[in-house]
Amino acid sequence: MRAMVLNHTNDVSAGSLQLEDRPISVPKADQVLVKIHVCGVCRTDLHVVEGELPDIPVPLIPGHQAVGTVMQVGSMVSEIKEGDRVGIAWLQDTCGQCEFCTGGRENLCLQARFTGYQVDGGYAEYAVAPAQFAYPIPPAFSDEEAAPLLCAGIIGYRALRLSGIKPGQRLGLYGFGASAHIAIQIARHWDCQVYVSSLKREHQELARQLGAAWVGGATEMPPDKLHGAIIFAPAGELVPPTLRALERGGTLALAGIHMSPIPSLDYDRDLFGERVIRSITANTRQDGIDLLREAAAIPIKPHTVRFPLEQANRALQELKAGSFQGAAVLTM
Repeated sequence: MRAMVLNHTNDVSAGSLQLEDRPISVPKADQVLVKIHVCGVCRTDLHVVEGELPDIPVPLIPGHQAVGTVMQVGSMVSEIKEGDRVGIAWLQDTCGQCEFCTGGRENLCLQARFTGYQVDGGYAEYAVAPAQFAYPIPPAFSDEEAAPLLCAGIIGYRALRLSGIKPGQRLGLYGFGASAHIAIQIARHWDCQVYVSSLKREHQELARQLGAAWVGGATEMPPDKLHGAIIFAPAGELVPPTLRALERGGTLALAGIHMSPIPSLDYDRDLFGERVIRSITANTRQDGIDLLREAAAIPIKPHTVRFPLEQANRALQELKAGSFQGAAVLTM
C-alpha cells in the first residue's frame, strides 16, 4: 500500500513525510482492516510531524481522521462486518481496567494509545484499528464530510460540553480552524450567541457566514462578557485576555493537545470571580458517538479542502499558514 511516512521529525517546511510502499497489516483478533477513502489533516498531525509531542516512534504513519470500508475483521469481532463504513479516530485503545476507564473517563487512561502518534494512522491506503474503537459513519455524511468530524468535531464537541455553555448564552471561540468551524454550528444549533476572535480575514469571513454574532481580531476584546470560551489556537498568550473576557463564573476550555507557554496570571484581574480554566485531554468513545449522532441530526456541514495523499506535506504547510477555510482532507 502507499503511505506517507514520517522518518524524522522536522519543521513541516522541510517536507518531512515521504511516500513509501508499505505492507498491509493483518488485523489481530479484536481488530478490523480498513481500506481508507479519505483522512482528515489535523493540527495534532502538525505537532507530531514537527516533534512538538513527546516520544514519537518513527518511522510513523500520521493521521487520525480516517474514513473507509472494512475489508477484513478479526476472529473475535462481531459488532462490525466486512463492507461497513467506519471511522478511525485519535483514541486507538485503552487498558479498560483503570479507574479512569471504569469511571467513564477513558480519555485519561495512562495506558491509552493514539492513532497516528503511537500507532500507524490514516495517511495511507489501509489501516487497522480495534473494532471497539471504530465508529460507524452515519449515512448523512459523505466520506469527505465525515473525516473532520472524527477529531476536529469530537474535540470541539467535548470542549463545548466542558465550557459549561448553555442555550442562549454567549460563547467565545479563539482561533477559527477545522474544530471551531464545526463547534460554531453546534453552538448555533443550541441557540448560543457566538463571538469569534481570529487572525485570518478569510477565517473571520467564514465565521460570519456560519452565524457569529461578533467577529474580531485574535486579541480583540469582545463587546460583551462571555459565559464560556474555547481556545483552539495553540497560543498560550491568549489565555489572560480570554479570562478577562469571561463573565464571573465563566469557564475557559483549552482545546489543544499542545500550547505555547502561558504568561503569568493576575489573580484579581484574571481569575477572581470563580472563573475556571479546563484543559481538554483527548475524548471518550461516548463523545464520538454523541457528536456523530447530533451532527447528523443538525446536520453539520464541514467545509473541506481536498489534497491527494502524496501532497500531505503541502496540506500540513497550508494548515500551519492558515491558508484555507475549514478542514483539509487527504484523498486516496
